Amino acid sequence: MRVIVAGLGVQGRKRKKFAGGDYVGSVDPVGDEADYKNLRDVPLDRYDAVLACIPDEPKLDLVRHCIENGKHVLVEKPLWTPRDDDISELERAARARGVLIYTAYNHRFEPHFVRMRDLLASGELGAIYSCRMFYGNGTARLVRDSEWRDQGGGVIPDLGSHLLDTCRFWFGDVGTDARLVSASRFENRAPDHAIFIADKRKPRIELEMTLCMWRNHFTCDILAERGTAHIESLCKWGPTTFRHRRRVLPSGSPPETAVTLTQDDPTWALEYEHFRKLCDARTPTDLSNDLTIQRTLRRLAKDATA
Repeated sequence: MRVIVAGLGVQGRKRKKFAGGDYVGSVDPVGDEADYKNLRDVPLDRYDAVLACIPDEPKLDLVRHCIENGKHVLVEKPLWTPRDDDISELERAARARGVLIYTAYNHRFEPHFVRMRDLLASGELGAIYSCRMFYGNGTARLVRDSEWRDQGGGVIPDLGSHLLDTCRFWFGDVGTDARLVSASRFENRAPDHAIFIADKRKPRIELEMTLCMWRNHFTCDILAERGTAHIESLCKWGPTTFRHRRRVLPSGSPPETAVTLTQDDPTWALEYEHFRKLCDARTPTDLSNDLTIQRTLRRLAKDATA
């Protein structure tokens, strides 16, 4: 499969690296490193798919162009469109044209996220009571200095999209009833810290995200009937640890299984290989996850900027 990388920022350079021999060129409107300024300038017989690492605003136009010309697309999260109906229209058009539109949520390939999914699916924890996640990085200044990132919902669509997708990866349909608890602008024009909660169904979900965590960090705590499960950090910030504690009745110190990984981030390579296999298999486009996440983030961002 021959791929073009659209956007040579941090994400685009990673996608280029892990596309390996599939990479045949790049598009970026600024700078001299890219081969083309606009995707429409690339001859259609040069590529089969686009890895779209671009701001939210031009995503809809790029994806439409790819669908019309029979090209697959991996688009960095979230798949934002001006109207919710645009996502449904993209799905119908992609299916009719036989191309795959895939939204990249690389944390689904984080080893401990997969481990958590498998533990939850096994039923070993029993009834799941609550899930609390914290995702923080120290990019507030970089975002503030960006021409396009420090606007709208700020950290909510940026890191909140990852957290909502992780909830759906682990629990399936968690609904769209999340409500904003707080949104703060400590340094930026748009929110750089936010908390929202969904507690109308089980498990209760609490998500906190910030751009003001000067040492990048992730934590997750799941409380359940027969024990608890925990993740601390990610491979890219390693070491990362997964803990499973088994409840002792009526009370007592629980036996614990812990797995710590110290390794390079495997998610980019694994996700690209996954995307490639989906394209080879002519997997039909399914954007239902994107539609649910967009509806939730749009409402939360509106509440945060009101």
